[in-house]
Amino acid sequence: MSEKPPVRAKENFLVFGSPALEQAEIDEVVACLKSRWIGTGPRTARFERDFAEYKGVESAAALHSCTAALHLALVALSLKPGDEVITTPLTFCATVNAILHAGGTPVLADVDPATMNIDPAKVREMITPRTRALLPVHFAGRPCDMDALSALAAEHNLAVIEDCAHAIETTYHGRKAGTLGDFGCFSFYVTKNIITGEGGMVIAKRPEDLARIKVLGLHGMSADAWNRFGDEGYKHYLVVEAGFKYNMMDLQAALGIHQLPRVGAYHARREQVWAAYDAAFATLPEGKRLGLPSPQEPDTLHARHLYSVMVDHEQCGITRDAFLTAMTKQGIGVGVHYLSLPEHPYYQERLGWRAEDYPHAMRLGRQTVSLPISARLTDADVADVITAVRRVLGVE
Repeated sequence: MSEKPPVRAKENFLVFGSPALEQAEIDEVVACLKSRWIGTGPRTARFERDFAEYKGVESAAALHSCTAALHLALVALSLKPGDEVITTPLTFCATVNAILHAGGTPVLADVDPATMNIDPAKVREMITPRTRALLPVHFAGRPCDMDALSALAAEHNLAVIEDCAHAIETTYHGRKAGTLGDFGCFSFYVTKNIITGEGGMVIAKRPEDLARIKVLGLHGMSADAWNRFGDEGYKHYLVVEAGFKYNMMDLQAALGIHQLPRVGAYHARREQVWAAYDAAFATLPEGKRLGLPSPQEPDTLHARHLYSVMVDHEQCGITRDAFLTAMTKQGIGVGVHYLSLPEHPYYQERLGWRAEDYPHAMRLGRQTVSLPISARLTDADVADVITAVRRVLGVE
C-alpha cells in the first residue's frame, strides 16, 4: 500500500473543509474595504436580519464565533457557582469551556452510539437539584432527540441551549435547529457549511435575552459603534455590564450575506457527496468495512456537515491513526471529530473525568475519521477520496 503513488500529488493536496467561495464574496469584501467601514456596521446588521429571516425569528446577534454565542447564552442565564449544565462528551472543547467561563459546572451524559448525539436517558440520570440547563450538540448536523430533551427540561425547569455549530440547515419535526430551545448558537468558521472565516450567531426565545447578549457582546456598552459613529450624529454610550469583545466585523459579514442565500444549494451538493460515499463504502468486502453514518431519522433534515466513518481495527484491518496517516499520504485531508472530552488532561485534572465512564463516546472518539464533504468538492475530488479510502483499506 505504501509503495503506491499518492492519489494526489503534494501540490494538489485536498484540504479538509476547504470552503466554497465565489466572486460575489470577493467583490463584497473589496467594497467593504473601500467603504472604510470594516468593523461592526451595516453589513453585520444586514447579515443578522437575513439570518433571522432564514430561521423564522424576530432577530439575531452576530458575534465573532459560536464559542462566544455559547458563552453569552450561558452568561444570560446568570449561572451561580455550583450550577450544573449537562452536555455531551463527544463535542469540541468550546462547548464545555463556555460552561466553565460562564461560571457553571459541566456535567457529561454519554451519547447514543448510533446517532452520536447525547442520549436523553443518560441525561435523565445526570440531573440533580443543581442542574440549570441542558446543552445538546447537533453532532455532524444530525438533530438531537429534542422531544425527549425538551420534556426533561420542562419537567425540571431547565433552560436549553442548542449548540448548532454543525447544524445551520438542520430541521427536527418541521422546526429549525436553534429555535427548539431557549437559545440557538451557530458557527460560520471556515470549515462550516456557510462561512465568514471566523464568526457566530445567536438567537433566543426571549427578546430580552437577545438584547442583553447584544450588549454583552460589545463591552457591555449601551450603544454599538455603528450607532455611535453613524451619520445621525454622535451618541454617548453607558457601560451597563462588564461585557466582552465578541462583535462580528463587517469584513466577516461581507462573506456571510452572500453565503447565506446559497445555503440550500450548498446543502444539496453535500447530499450528493454523502450519497456517493454511502454507495461506495457500503460494498466494501468483509474485513475491510468501515462503520458508516446512520440513516437520517424520519421527519428531520441532516445538515450533512461531517461525514464520519468508524475505523475499527477488527472490522477493517487497520487502526484509526494508521488510517489517518495513510489518507494524508494519499493526498487527502481528513479530520477527527472528536476525541471524547474526558480523554483530555485538563478535564481529567480539573473535573476528574474518566473516559471509561462514557464508553460510547470513548469508543467513537477513538475510531472516528471525518472525510471531506465540502460543497466545493468536484466529482473528481469525490472519486479521489473514494479511491484513497479503498487503497488505504487494501481493497485496490
